[in-house]
Amino acid sequence: MTLFWSVCAALAALALALVLRPLLARGAVPGVSRREANITVYRDQRRELDADLAAGKLAPAEHEKARAELEARLLEDVDAAAEAPRAPRGGWRAAVLVGIGLPVAALAVYLAVGSPGALSPQADPGAVTAEQVDDMVARLAARLRERPDDVDGWKMLGRSYAVLGRFGEAVDAYAKAAAREPRDAALLADFADALAMARGQSLQGEPEQLVLRALEIDPQNLKALALAGTAAFERKAFAAAADYWQRMLPLVPPGSEDAQAIRDNVAQATQLAGGQPPAPQAAGLRGTVRISPQLKGRFDPEDTVFIYARAAEGPPMPLAVLRRRARELPAEFALDDSMAMAPGMTISAHPRVVVTARVSKSGGATPQPGDLQGASAAVASDARGIEVVIDTVVR
Repeated sequence: MTLFWSVCAALAALALALVLRPLLARGAVPGVSRREANITVYRDQRRELDADLAAGKLAPAEHEKARAELEARLLEDVDAAAEAPRAPRGGWRAAVLVGIGLPVAALAVYLAVGSPGALSPQADPGAVTAEQVDDMVARLAARLRERPDDVDGWKMLGRSYAVLGRFGEAVDAYAKAAAREPRDAALLADFADALAMARGQSLQGEPEQLVLRALEIDPQNLKALALAGTAAFERKAFAAAADYWQRMLPLVPPGSEDAQAIRDNVAQATQLAGGQPPAPQAAGLRGTVRISPQLKGRFDPEDTVFIYARAAEGPPMPLAVLRRRARELPAEFALDDSMAMAPGMTISAHPRVVVTARVSKSGGATPQPGDLQGASAAVASDARGIEVVIDTVVR
């Protein structure tokens, strides 16, 4: 299976690099070295695949079965790894399309309707063109006319049309998928996005209704929250926009660019709402970290300090993490649900927590001998005035 995954990764790089270059130029574009490396991998693995087929190690039927299995697993993994859509402010649709639609569509269309002969030694891996991708999409559409109940196929076709900028056709494909699977929140969010783009880039009316239906089904759908906030912002319902975007924060990695962009948008919407704060957030922790006088000469001012909360009774995984520098001690801290390390693993989900602070000599998150550490007693998940004293050397 490793062989197929490697070929697939190379095809993804080619599709991303050659088909939608203008859209990618608005976001992060992979470096030339990465593209060349992927092409090299593709060539090597393609020769190995051809050798297996020629040697009879892989029968055509087995190849087709493995390819179908790969496609299903690939779509799942690509969707899981796709970049979360950012809170919208200028270019949000491009971020959503690049982060979610583009990898899925480019890979899925190729693997779904591409000919195995395209992996033959005569095929030039650098010769994939926009016309060829259009042809693949057309073949997928033709296949769906023969198999109209293929919901996944309609979703795939909708994504493909959307990333190619053919939003009217994307709407038709998504509508057919939604008619067969009306309670798929992710599908409804994609449908709303395409419909908004087809109607002059406005979410007002039917697109917003689709988004709200998606949130009724899945209140934590990240794309639906982003779109709902945008729709509210367009209506100048700034407090509602801030509320929707605020709900995205526990769903993205704390400290990431996405989290910062969302906070910026929440702040802007709150300001436009006349200073009205967004809906109250879940409990948070406030306090101060200081170092014991006995250990003041045992660290470098530039050492990293990790401040994190764990459940007093529950899984050992940190619920929220904050970084500081040793030179900042004593330092005040605030830990809340927006810094959650994983969806559902929030401070407010646990009645009592322990706050730990550690001076890391290596800069790594894993405790090492020689690190300096201290912890609070178990406190309520909304405690204030917590005192954490770093007074122990890790052995």
